[in-house]
Amino acid sequence: MHTYDFTPKYEKLLTPDIVSLLTQIHEYKGEQALFIEAKADALNKLVEIAKIQSTEASNKIEGIYTSDERLKKLVQDKTTPRTRNEQEIAGYRDVLATIHESFDYIPPKSSMILQLHRDLYKFSGASYGGHYKTSDNVIAETDALGNKTVRFQPLPA
Repeated sequence: MHTYDFTPKYEKLLTPDIVSLLTQIHEYKGEQALFIEAKADALNKLVEIAKIQSTEASNKIEGIYTSDERLKKLVQDKTTPRTRNEQEIAGYRDVLATIHESFDYIPPKSSMILQLHRDLYKFSGASYGGHYKTSDNVIAETDALGNKTVRFQPLPA
């Protein structure tokens, strides 16, 4: 069996310039931690705004709409979904929250993807939530004149 000695390569990597950059990164992380602590309320408000905007934009791509007021209440989990669109928005909200709160602990495994997919459709009662797709689909946009434009074509089933 052949063994490798990486010591010469490490010595070439740890140049004074690289060590200086690593030191700067460490200092910036400290400054970031202080900023986060000092501005926690403002940052939390920005996170909430980003969640609402992300949910709205991602669902609009799929042709899923609701009023701005309902969207905000749904994302903040202050109301229950009334329509199929709102059910999909609520599922998206929960998956987004799971990812946001636990991203460090979510392994990129097939079972985890299927679990997130199941959670995405948990309010709709759809039987395909948590399962691989069995047919092809296209994400298209229809304009006011009825013309369809393909926005995204996912991989085939």
